[in-house]
Amino acid sequence: MFENRIEAGQRLGQRLAELEVEGPVILGLPRGGVPVAAEVARILDAPLDVIVVRKLGVPFHPEYAMGAIGEGGVRFVDWQVVAEAGVTATELARVIDQESLELRRRAEQFRIAQARIDISGRVVVIVDDGIATGSTATAAIRVARDLGAKLVIVAAPVAPQDTIKLLQRIADAVVVLETPPSFQAVGQVYVDFLPTSDEEVISILSRNRMKEVDLSQSA
Repeated sequence: MFENRIEAGQRLGQRLAELEVEGPVILGLPRGGVPVAAEVARILDAPLDVIVVRKLGVPFHPEYAMGAIGEGGVRFVDWQVVAEAGVTATELARVIDQESLELRRRAEQFRIAQARIDISGRVVVIVDDGIATGSTATAAIRVARDLGAKLVIVAAPVAPQDTIKLLQRIADAVVVLETPPSFQAVGQVYVDFLPTSDEEVISILSRNRMKEVDLSQSA
């Protein structure tokens, strides 16, 4: 169990430090992945940024992902889930339209707090507070690849084994601390799993930007 996202990020950062990755950029997935990513970035003394992605939830069961979208027009649809859930083309298009609007809104908000870091030719570590189906992580990996990342590592405090195997096919490495045999939801390994707000994400990014400015001025 993790007390909260802060502790999870500290433990994840310590595990990642053992890999001795050279010059990584840490990319948190808003919202809940950003507090975790901030601790990872602090421990690795690495720059922090976000990749904005949105889950495409099944219409009558929004928490269950049938895909995800990401910045730059990235789209991933799990057609097996769509078929099994009986989601029509019209319903899928409606969900994509709704989530695209929310993705643009969040991206605009978060980019005011901090301009995008150029990750071309860099090693990136995509961090979330937990991974369930892997849809949002898959979209984030595609965004990072499109932006020219040299290596893509996915890291999270918790994920089921089946999802880890799926992500290992498209990421260069996957680092997960806990893999419960009876995985039900990300929140099952947290004592405190209260939602992270947009304001918290913006605050973390703003503090990070101020730290980077201070470091550049003192250099």
